[in-house]
Amino acid sequence: MHDDTVLLSIGELAERTGMSVKLIRHWSDIGVVPPAGRTPAGYRLYDTEAVARLQLARTLRELGMGMAAIRDVVNRERGLAEVAAAHADALEVRIRTLRLQQAVLRSVTGRRPTTEELTLMTNLARLSAAERNAIIQDFVAETMGDLDHSTYRQGLLAVTPDLPEDPTAEQVDAWIELGGLIRDPALRAAMRRMAAYAAEHAPGGPDTAGEHDAADLTDLWVRRVTEAIDAGIAADSPAADPVVAGVVEAWLPSQAPTGFRPGGDGAAARRRLLEQLEIAADARAERYWQLMCVINGRPVRPSIAGPAQWLITALRTNPEPGARADGIAETLDADTSASGPAWLLDGCARILAEVDALVAAVTPGQMGDPTPCEGWDVRALLNHLVYENLMWTSLAEGSPRSDFTADHLGDDHVAAFRAAAGAAMAAFGRPGMLEERFGPAPGWRLVEQVVIEMLVHGWDLATATGRPADLAPDIAEAILPAVRAIYGELPRTPGGSFAPERQAPPGATAADRLAAYLGRAVG
Repeated sequence: MHDDTVLLSIGELAERTGMSVKLIRHWSDIGVVPPAGRTPAGYRLYDTEAVARLQLARTLRELGMGMAAIRDVVNRERGLAEVAAAHADALEVRIRTLRLQQAVLRSVTGRRPTTEELTLMTNLARLSAAERNAIIQDFVAETMGDLDHSTYRQGLLAVTPDLPEDPTAEQVDAWIELGGLIRDPALRAAMRRMAAYAAEHAPGGPDTAGEHDAADLTDLWVRRVTEAIDAGIAADSPAADPVVAGVVEAWLPSQAPTGFRPGGDGAAARRRLLEQLEIAADARAERYWQLMCVINGRPVRPSIAGPAQWLITALRTNPEPGARADGIAETLDADTSASGPAWLLDGCARILAEVDALVAAVTPGQMGDPTPCEGWDVRALLNHLVYENLMWTSLAEGSPRSDFTADHLGDDHVAAFRAAAGAAMAAFGRPGMLEERFGPAPGWRLVEQVVIEMLVHGWDLATATGRPADLAPDIAEAILPAVRAIYGELPRTPGGSFAPERQAPPGATAADRLAAYLGRAVG
């Protein structure tokens, strides 16, 4: 047992506690362990209580507590439990921040951010939950501006980014992406359009039952459109019209509460549905909600962007029932020749032969190379070339096929193309076929379509594989007017068959001008 009257020099105190003289002197100066007295020469002396004070201070310091709080505890100005609880809360915030920073660093290893992106990522990782919510609230306030539609505003504010204490890499990536997305003026404009439309057409806002009904309706039309896409139905073809009609029929009852009653499928109904889709199917807004779901650990609904673009294009192509079919019939009726241009059948044989040479030159190593057709590699393009021959042949034979998604190449792409091309020429060469009617079209129009498809996609294949793309110059020149007549009225939107027309460079070949007209980048 120590005698409380014993006084220790700073050296003896250092020896008992295992701490340095310099550190004890510093802590003494700031009031953590004040001296009990001094020697005649002015040296500090400490009582035995100083040993306990220093040991406690060292323990609290190792736990990360600040010296001011430590001084309050050892001097009994604040209770240890109180200070420990406050420090534990502070540590919790610090640990959370460190975890986020750790996750950001791990995310950096999987990408190549610019200096600006890295700075943004680091700043976002340091934010507290309250600060993250404040960012979203500011975003909503700036987006809504003076637009007073409380239901929509409350819906935006109700979903805030709530990162867990130990977020996954996906959640961190989502938060970083969200931080960049909400700075995009285009997102703000899209959400404001949605709010303005909701304020005008649904000022009361949907109730819970209405939200479920809307989700069910979305699932229905997405399913029907996806089935059409999988079946190879082009959005800008007459075959899309029945799909549109079915979607309109299912959608119309949802409009009754807003007072919209057009009396069935027609121009007014389709115009209203198109208007809603163009506002609601914004890819940026959809991504905003997807990121919120990822951050908050909620299921992410599948994207509707692709089906929505298809339906938008189908509505533009068919603004009223039968519009595209009527337009095609009018175009076909404009040419009164009984068997079409005299060169057409021979021209088809020539272009098939030229494309055959391109197909035969494709090597196994080129199958995965990109092509001018977005989303198609060389193998997918070859598969389409074969299918086009098979499909038009089946129409000429009176038995249309619908195996659009099947693999038509097998193990020998050259043999597959030659078999399909041979079958097409045999069907087209049948006596009387060119004059025979196939719906509104004479048979020679089927041959014309094969010529167009082979020219355009043959150009794609030549470009993708580094071969000369100046295919059948005289045929390409002769077919251009027909291409403009047939496809000139089509909407050039993402869901359609063709991209917007491009400018062909001066001196471009006929094949290049044809490709540019149908949306390819030439030169």
